[in-house]
Amino acid sequence: MTIPAGTDETRAAQQSLGTAAARNLASTTKSAPQMQGITSRWLLKMLPWVETKGGAYRVNRRLTYTVGDGRIDFDQTGSRVAVIPRELGELAPLRGFGDTGVLTALADRFAQREVTAGEVLAEQGNPVDQVFLLAHGRIARTADGRYGQAAGLGVLADGDHFGAQGLTDPDAVWEYTARAETAGTVLVLARRDFAALLDTAPALRGHLAEFAALPQQAQNKHGEAEIALAAGHTGEPTLPTTFADYELRPREYELSVAQTVLRVHTRVADLYNEPMDQTEHQLRLTIEALRERQEHELVNNPEFGLLHNADYRQRLQTHSGPPTPDDLDELISRRRGTKFLLAHPRTIAAIGREMNSRGLYPDHVDLNGQQAPAWRGVPILPCNKIPVTKERTSSILALRTGEDNQGVVGLHQTGLPDEYEPGLSVRFMGINEQAIISYLVSTYYSAAVLVPDALGVLENVEIGRRD
Repeated sequence: MTIPAGTDETRAAQQSLGTAAARNLASTTKSAPQMQGITSRWLLKMLPWVETKGGAYRVNRRLTYTVGDGRIDFDQTGSRVAVIPRELGELAPLRGFGDTGVLTALADRFAQREVTAGEVLAEQGNPVDQVFLLAHGRIARTADGRYGQAAGLGVLADGDHFGAQGLTDPDAVWEYTARAETAGTVLVLARRDFAALLDTAPALRGHLAEFAALPQQAQNKHGEAEIALAAGHTGEPTLPTTFADYELRPREYELSVAQTVLRVHTRVADLYNEPMDQTEHQLRLTIEALRERQEHELVNNPEFGLLHNADYRQRLQTHSGPPTPDDLDELISRRRGTKFLLAHPRTIAAIGREMNSRGLYPDHVDLNGQQAPAWRGVPILPCNKIPVTKERTSSILALRTGEDNQGVVGLHQTGLPDEYEPGLSVRFMGINEQAIISYLVSTYYSAAVLVPDALGVLENVEIGRRD
């Protein structure tokens, strides 16, 4: 088109190549592909990884006499709550008893009871004439201190139970006072109802007779078979003989796997590979996703995940709901050499609020050049794989790590065929009729808790703001 002289278009005529056209002939400065789902993955960084040849890792421990101290599950229909009969095996006297008919009859004798905040369920010094199963709520235990003050003995929460010693010992008395901190639901079994059932169940009587013999076996405070020793003697007494007994069926951890098939079209790999290698970046992002899933499984997997494998005696409840410094102190004190605490970022924020409200400020420690908040010198590290419930509660994990410390260890196997990273392989699977290249990306892993006190969990931590 001809533009007449003297018009505005002539004065505004373009005198050089425009940027829009120039970009067609130039390569822009660009970033590598980004991924929002990448997290710090502190658990994978902090766990010491043990080479696991053969795909399995056996944890040998000293023989432990397990007498039942686990959590109990309930069946809820509307407002009605009932104990699942086989779950009664978590009560110490009933551990290992398998007569389903008797357990069902026993479960039917539990009466549901609604409790209110402040209600006393058991009082120190009174006879133990009831068994309590806590379906929902919080119960605090206190006992008289040496100087007359009340000493806290911890908090019970959903699934806990107390009073089972009264089933086998008619002279048992409460060693503490149990008071409801919140409204809740408990199932109660009177000792007289248990005695009435016992008269008609010879199998149960025989089982209880065997249970009564267990305390006569020498045990240390951890329930392990005692090693007999002599100390402080004079003269020439006969020394005891002993041996360290082992578990007959030690637990074996098999390596789990996370896998995916990465597909890249040959046209992309051939024509669009400059200046960035498309296959390389596709693989990098895929590996990031696998590592995120690996950490999720190490926390949440029902077989080997840390939340599911913490010993019930190492599960604590908060004193008041939010994560206070007192709660962290109790969590750390349950084990020697706590290496680090692991919590959801929102939980860490709640910890900070509780400390700020008391005029306290957490320390900071250096971890590979990064500053991390700490309490009593123990780093508090974020992990968004720890669940947050709809009631805005979460958990805090405390870990002692390493084989030498009888701690928690990660398990993997290196030297895999077509290994791309330690414990991760990328195997070429071929090109199909649509000219698509396929790669099998696999990583193998698990985690093992060598002794129960290597892992502790502070449960039901409230992380919502309080007005």
